[in-house]
Amino acid sequence: MNYEFDFGAVLAFWPLFAEGAWVTLRLAFFATVIGFLFGTLCAIARTSGPTWLQHIVAGYVEAIRNTPLLIQSYFLIFGMASIGLRLPILVGATIALVVNIGAYTTEIMRAGIDSIQPGQLEAAECLGLSRTQVYLHVVLRPAMERVYPSLASQYVLLMLASSILSSVGVEELFGISNRVQSDTFRNFEVFVVLGVVYLALSMLLRAIFWLLNLALFTRRRKLGTPI
Repeated sequence: MNYEFDFGAVLAFWPLFAEGAWVTLRLAFFATVIGFLFGTLCAIARTSGPTWLQHIVAGYVEAIRNTPLLIQSYFLIFGMASIGLRLPILVGATIALVVNIGAYTTEIMRAGIDSIQPGQLEAAECLGLSRTQVYLHVVLRPAMERVYPSLASQYVLLMLASSILSSVGVEELFGISNRVQSDTFRNFEVFVVLGVVYLALSMLLRAIFWLLNLALFTRRRKLGTPI
């Protein structure tokens, strides 16, 4: 093998990598926050809503979980544009991620809600708590505490999966790497740098979720359960 490594030629593009990493983190942040809220509402509808709403949410979850994120992205960005509804590329990409992660959040939160014992609900009602108080303090908080590690892992996977959005024109981290490859023809070095940056972003997100775990769930902190 006579290949001469030249990481300097690739690292000279570090401002572009930093810009791409920032776009990736912003996409992951908005998709995580909005996707969590959307998925939680869908989980409540799936477990406590009227039958017709439960069927709609179940259909949404099955449709999203059984189709690729790439197809969902093409549909929202290019498919909707073909019927006259054009979305800015980053807005369309964020919506695609929210729709995708919302389905997985729905199922994870539904599992947490189903794990709440009926006796706990009856005890809360006997104490005179309102329906909203019961849902917030007896259902949602304990449910989220139980499924928090699964949610955190899913959101880290979402950040990694956002690399697929480069195929629809989003210049996130992976999309930027394509430009660097075209300019330097140093594919090996580019992929090594790309892998290191994605690894750093994943570790950063896991550290943030770990800190959130310490802040939100004091009981889990006492038990020392890792994420």
